[in-house]
Amino acid sequence: MAEEPLTREQEGEQSVEELKKALAEERTRAEGLMSSLQRWQADYRNLQKRTDQEKKESLAWSNADLIKSLLPVVDDMERALSLLDTHGKDSDWLEGFKIIQRNLQEVLRSHGCKEIECIGQPFDPNLHEAIAHEPGEEGVVISEHRKGYIMKDKVLRASQVIVGNGQSKEGS
Repeated sequence: MAEEPLTREQEGEQSVEELKKALAEERTRAEGLMSSLQRWQADYRNLQKRTDQEKKESLAWSNADLIKSLLPVVDDMERALSLLDTHGKDSDWLEGFKIIQRNLQEVLRSHGCKEIECIGQPFDPNLHEAIAHEPGEEGVVISEHRKGYIMKDKVLRASQVIVGNGQSKEGS
């Protein structure tokens, strides 16, 4: 059986069907490419946001190491001033050192660094480093040996503290 030749009309219908099928395939391909492009754009925007956030955090923490290295100097200044104050020395140079000490504290505060309040607070191992137990209310910080500092909600240096052991002071 020989196939009958297609008429022009049948050929036209066949080529229209083929074109419709090809068009549908290309639309599907274009939609896939568009979807892929949109995902890539969203990923790129997220990458930009994350990079910007990391830059901000890096900038915010860029001074943390410098501030940590200054904390022993701040401690020494406070210790020296407390010793001089107890000896009743009142002179212009002593007042000058007090101003320097206040300025150091203000520089720390301006960079988001603040002292950890600890005396009378419950012992928190995230903020405090216990160096001794002494008579006093159990689990409560009774004195501070070295100040601790927080910078933007992150501990730069834990406070060294003495914690109460639950014994009364008379019983020791």
